[in-house]
Amino acid sequence: MTRPERPTIRDVARVAGVSKGAVSFVLNGRPGVAEGTRQRILDAAHSLGWTPSHQGRALSVSRAFAVGLVLARPPELLGADPFFPAFIAGVERTLSERGQALVLQVVPDAAAEEDGYRQLAGAGRVDGVFLLDLRVGDPRIALLEELRMPAVTIARPDVPSDFPALLVDDRPGITAAVRHLVELGHRRIAHVAGPSRFLHGSVRRRAWEQALTDAGLPAGPVVEADFTAAGGAQATRALLAGGRAGRPTAIVYANDLMAIAGLSVALEHGIAVPAQLSVTGFDNTELAGYVSPPLTSVRTDPYGWGRSAAEALLALIAGETVGDIAVPPAQLVVRASTAAPPPPTV
Repeated sequence: MTRPERPTIRDVARVAGVSKGAVSFVLNGRPGVAEGTRQRILDAAHSLGWTPSHQGRALSVSRAFAVGLVLARPPELLGADPFFPAFIAGVERTLSERGQALVLQVVPDAAAEEDGYRQLAGAGRVDGVFLLDLRVGDPRIALLEELRMPAVTIARPDVPSDFPALLVDDRPGITAAVRHLVELGHRRIAHVAGPSRFLHGSVRRRAWEQALTDAGLPAGPVVEADFTAAGGAQATRALLAGGRAGRPTAIVYANDLMAIAGLSVALEHGIAVPAQLSVTGFDNTELAGYVSPPLTSVRTDPYGWGRSAAEALLALIAGETVGDIAVPPAQLVVRASTAAPPPPTV
């Protein structure tokens, strides 16, 4: 006589009309599921006669308590740029409170990144992922929809997306930096931009251009770099190469790492900051307040973003309806690297 197959969490999820992750949360006694959804899952499990098995529970827990992050960035940049450790620390803090783990993959390029997402989904290693470093026309949105992988994006993509987004907006921070420099009297304000393929790189550049237009000023010179110290240094040398008559009196950098490198290059050229050149950064990293002169920068909260993104992703995995997540606006922190421009040469 053939013994009937025992019901699985997949069966319970189907009857209850929720995700397997939500079923796993409820049947393993974890928080994070709305009470109505929780009761519906329990009723479905009871009606099916579901009982736990040691093997099935282990598989369920393994899948239900891991989320993923794939980054197509050079590993050395992850160590040098404080944004990533701070964001990951926020994610880990929330995950550890909920008994979850983070699967992090650092890959060399976009093709390897796509493979990374496919492997995570195909192997059932994670129940959802974070999407950082959004690209212009980001193809990963369609990829994750194809994989039916729950996701939270850091910023709202510029392509259609049904995923909840952390509403990060870099424009007010850059706008405030440019306005601050204009109020000090600067008229030749350059920009060291991030890569234009990244949404935040192009958004910050457009915000710089728009702020200058709003002030009635032409867009100064712009050099695209790669968010690294070496890239920032190279871009700064290019901007300072024209001599005093043609060089900018202020430079708005797309991150602190490039701005701090720019301070060093100015020193190499015998240019005093801020007496002869004003400099602003972005991210307000801890080091910004300790360089000489202390760096005027835009304060963001990557640690808080990590916490909020993790909470949203866990709720999404649990079968809850999750909308976009508001975050506090960026704020300009004025320090000693900005001052009035030098008087014009006669």
